Amino acid sequence: MNGKVNGAAETCKGDDKFVMLKRLKSYLNFSNPLISKVFDPKECPWAYGMNIFDLKAWRKTNISHTYHYWVKQNIKSNMSLWQIGTLPAGLIAFHGNVHKIDPFWHMLGLGYQKNTSVDDAKNAGVIHFNGRAKPWLDIGFPQLRPLWSKYVDFSDKFIKCCHIRAP
Repeated sequence: MNGKVNGAAETCKGDDKFVMLKRLKSYLNFSNPLISKVFDPKECPWAYGMNIFDLKAWRKTNISHTYHYWVKQNIKSNMSLWQIGTLPAGLIAFHGNVHKIDPFWHMLGLGYQKNTSVDDAKNAGVIHFNGRAKPWLDIGFPQLRPLWSKYVDFSDKFIKCCHIRAP
């Protein structure tokens, strides 16, 4: 990974305008000078759902410190530096330490895109049901549910407690 800490797929290129045309401005509050002085709003972010980490490279950085520093800054700013969630803090902490990987290794949007090609999903290295339409929810896309449900033991007592039904 050429000395980079994190290998991840970018989320600024692709056919899906909702999932794949993001920029840092989609996540960070550039009206705040703490953000605008350090980051470029047009910079391409990366997906936080499937990552490859080089732990030796990580140990040579201050990423953990950077993460905690920015979380503290966000708390001090009354949570105004970024949208709620873990992705923005990760984008900041790993900034400059991400190696682009082939999108084959992280197919995004299966919880957003009703028209996702099942064949494309079957041929992807990793599929990610990011978005609201999780396959275990009633709002999940029926044609995508089998991609998830084939791995679920519906007789498991914990699965039953969650009221997840077999398709």
